[in-house]
Amino acid sequence: MSVIARWQQRLASLEVPLAVSSNTLLSSCLTNLIDKGRLSEEEGMELMNEPSLIGVSSLADMVKRSRFEDKVFYNRNLHVNTTNICVLACRFCAFRKGPRHKDAYELSPDQFVDRIAPLASDIDEVHSVGGLHPDWDVDEYADIFSTIKGKFPWIHIKALTAIEIIHISKRSGITILQTLHRLKDAGLDSIPGGGAEILVDSVRDKICRGKESSDEYLEVHSLAHRLDIPTNCTMLFGTVESISDRITHLIRLRDQQDSSRGFQCFVPYPFLQDHSRLPDAQLATSSEVIRMIAVSRLMLDNIPHIKAYRMNLGDHLSSICLNAGADDIDGTVGHEEIMHDAGSTTRLDTPESALIRLITSSGSKPIRRNSTYDQYSEIELNDSGFILPIVSG
Repeated sequence: MSVIARWQQRLASLEVPLAVSSNTLLSSCLTNLIDKGRLSEEEGMELMNEPSLIGVSSLADMVKRSRFEDKVFYNRNLHVNTTNICVLACRFCAFRKGPRHKDAYELSPDQFVDRIAPLASDIDEVHSVGGLHPDWDVDEYADIFSTIKGKFPWIHIKALTAIEIIHISKRSGITILQTLHRLKDAGLDSIPGGGAEILVDSVRDKICRGKESSDEYLEVHSLAHRLDIPTNCTMLFGTVESISDRITHLIRLRDQQDSSRGFQCFVPYPFLQDHSRLPDAQLATSSEVIRMIAVSRLMLDNIPHIKAYRMNLGDHLSSICLNAGADDIDGTVGHEEIMHDAGSTTRLDTPESALIRLITSSGSKPIRRNSTYDQYSEIELNDSGFILPIVSG
């Protein structure tokens, strides 16, 4: 029996909440998910407009539980950004600096390692993205990655967005596939998936003119998947896009996953306005965030995990989303700049024990995972607050 058939079979056996069973649209969607495993684009639009947010969230929670029961995943990671110097100036970005800006920086390999060293024994992943440096080519990134692996061979390197990879390829005078080969050989393990924004080029032209096209974003991920480099995928919503654009985005990711099968996790997050430059943004409410998480779970039947990215959403809203389709809450993070430059107020000093409590507060079981979701430890806290792995696999 296939993985899809297993979750569909489990979905059919779950008790159906009244908010789902009493709603014609949601009952129909549940039937289609059980029978076909997939919802149509039209059903996605209806779910985005369905008045019962509780019902949509309840259906998404059923689908999540059919896949992962009451488990919620997290990892022990650290964010380190290579550089904030960037040749682009996307309208939504508060992180980017010009090369002469007083706060501009670029990390050498040794400086990057120095950022990791104090936490190296407590993490197993470093997450790294940055600006499009005007001078760096593949050699700089390969040097950074190989230096990290030389010092900390156990640390998984999840790094670079699609536009960074395209930029590195152009700067280096080699193909994207050759660039990915070189970076993988140097230590790149996976790609985080940032930069998708909205995969509708008319929207991209308004918010990130000069960035890669929708097709180029998907092509980079397709090539990575061809090399067995797993990736995540993302959505930035609440700028100038329509509801239809959001569904188009989900469909394009789903179609790509049908083809290349390498997306591990989808990470939708709302635009944060405070310190950036998009005054015409139609900011997403908390209810819209919950709905976007829920509809993503319902539409993306072939992408295993949906992340409530707490660095953007905040801990409280993230915990709510764990009962609306999300099964992952990212990790300990330790340091983060891009979301915080944009206005996030999520604490960066949250210990693993507090993350565990946040997950259990949603009625879920905390599962510490590795970066590729193939090693797990079920975690609990004893009466003194010490972390105890109780099941590993």
